Amino acid sequence: MVDLLGTTLSQEEKEILQHPLVGGVILFSRNFEDARQIEQLCSEVHALRKPHLLISVDHEGGRVQRFRKGFTRLPPVASIGKAFHQHPQLTRERAEQTGWLMAAELRSVGVDFSFAPVLDLDYGVSEVIGDRAFHRDPKSVIEIARAYIHGMRRAWMSAVGKHFPGHGAVEVDSHLGLPVDNRYLEDMLQADILPFAQLCQKELAGIMPAHIVYEQHDDRPAGFSRFWLQEILRERLGFQGAILSDDLSMEGAAIVGGPLERAEAALEAGCDMVLVCNNPGSVVEVIDGLKIKPDPLRHARLVRLHGRHAMPREQLLASGEWKQAVDTIAGYSPDPEMELNLA
Repeated sequence: MVDLLGTTLSQEEKEILQHPLVGGVILFSRNFEDARQIEQLCSEVHALRKPHLLISVDHEGGRVQRFRKGFTRLPPVASIGKAFHQHPQLTRERAEQTGWLMAAELRSVGVDFSFAPVLDLDYGVSEVIGDRAFHRDPKSVIEIARAYIHGMRRAWMSAVGKHFPGHGAVEVDSHLGLPVDNRYLEDMLQADILPFAQLCQKELAGIMPAHIVYEQHDDRPAGFSRFWLQEILRERLGFQGAILSDDLSMEGAAIVGGPLERAEAALEAGCDMVLVCNNPGSVVEVIDGLKIKPDPLRHARLVRLHGRHAMPREQLLASGEWKQAVDTIAGYSPDPEMELNLA
């Protein structure tokens, strides 16, 4: 999975996207002007190949929402979970409507899936996670995330949970450095891993592992670890969906080597797709140097991430369900910074 430089496709990018090793595109804020433009860009990307390339984006809400103008301004998901213990049913309803709204708006412009939801626990120590997490309690996360994913699925979007086996207990941001977690598996199974374990059988079509070293079990970050991806995620938890690496350009991946070494190591450990972003030279290096055998099972896992049955944007914005979901968000997240941006 690769990224793009701007709001339109260059000839070089069109050639890269037609390379057989490229299976998808991840979009960022730099690729976005407005809803009409992003819909056109997605259409052009999809037209390049059959079956079409996957198009993804990080669109969780709060600090992590790549598309703004013409899209509902989504609050951080912690604002959904804060009332769970007092109002569990109301919280589930809010989560379901928010997941549906996020997914429906993206699907209406051609995006196949968002890397969501975050299943990490908010221990109050990780700035990069923080309010991106639903809750501190793993059982609460399971309930809220299940409702959120149900909403996504109603909009025909698959869910990709992150960051396995849990990012919330480390302070270092893996974009900037290499976090180390010294906890044991047995403790994590009753905490951070619990949401992944409970949701990976039916709710999650994909999982993204963390660029974190869990030093009691492996000296490599989880996304490059056969222990975490094969022994725990595949064998112990029984996950049969797609495993997609986090961005290989992040500092948390640097311990493995250069771009090609990182891609090879992630695929060897068990990833089905690797994200090569924010460094155009890395993309060329990886697709020129990577040697990988065709794997029908990998292909079958990734096919599940294709979005289906998108509602046309004008029809969506005119629907009662969309208006109700927007009102729901305005009701539980009245923060002035979260004013709806529907222009």
